[in-house]
Amino acid sequence: MERQVTTHEVARLAELLGQSQRAVALTGAGVSVPSGIPDFRTPETGLWANVDPMEVAHIEVFERDPERFWSYYRPRFQSLGDKEPNRAHTVLAELERRGLIEGVITQNIDRLHRAAGSESVIEVHGSIETSSCTACGASFGLGEMDGLFDERGVAVCSTCGAAVKPDVVLFGELLSEDVMQRAVELAEGADLMLCVGSSLVVHPVAGLPQLTLDAGGRLAIVTAGETPYDAEAKLKLEGGVDIELTALLAALD
Repeated sequence: MERQVTTHEVARLAELLGQSQRAVALTGAGVSVPSGIPDFRTPETGLWANVDPMEVAHIEVFERDPERFWSYYRPRFQSLGDKEPNRAHTVLAELERRGLIEGVITQNIDRLHRAAGSESVIEVHGSIETSSCTACGASFGLGEMDGLFDERGVAVCSTCGAAVKPDVVLFGELLSEDVMQRAVELAEGADLMLCVGSSLVVHPVAGLPQLTLDAGGRLAIVTAGETPYDAEAKLKLEGGVDIELTALLAALD
């Protein structure tokens, strides 16, 4: 049974946001669960529950065995392509519109923050929105991908015939230095970081809350389960992210 949101907790979160001058949101897979997208580590239902990511989503697999890579990633594209933002996404977009947060740093590749209306989005792991040719650099939108698969089920460039790779950071790849630097700057400049739907254990993104703390900022966490920062957070809400953030918006109104 869904835990009932405690009015006092939500009111405190609204107070923290109201006191903040430079708040930023950091989101993980949990923010998209209400949209029907599984998280990564939940037993039986998580994306990595029945498959080793190193065997299907590693850059070396993409390069060495593209058929195996796309046998996993093509259905993933298709499963994410029709997903819609949930209330957690739309509330974060509204908070940005009201000037209550400066933007969203996300570990997610599902592009739902942008679909919900968030404008300042730092997608540290990239996005399924586009894929690029590894040779000529041609870019293809998500809606174009189905037309690129050959008889082997491998995506190839319609311009030069070379391999096409999703514009996401695969295992074995480094995060974009420019993108990560933007995230670091936001974290260091934030007087409040609102962490939503993240276990805060996957580095280097998991280190961003510590940057906020080290700079004298505060943390508020909205996620189910423990995180390494629970003891240092000013507030921890553990209900469904869509329910908690909807209540937050009501409290702000």
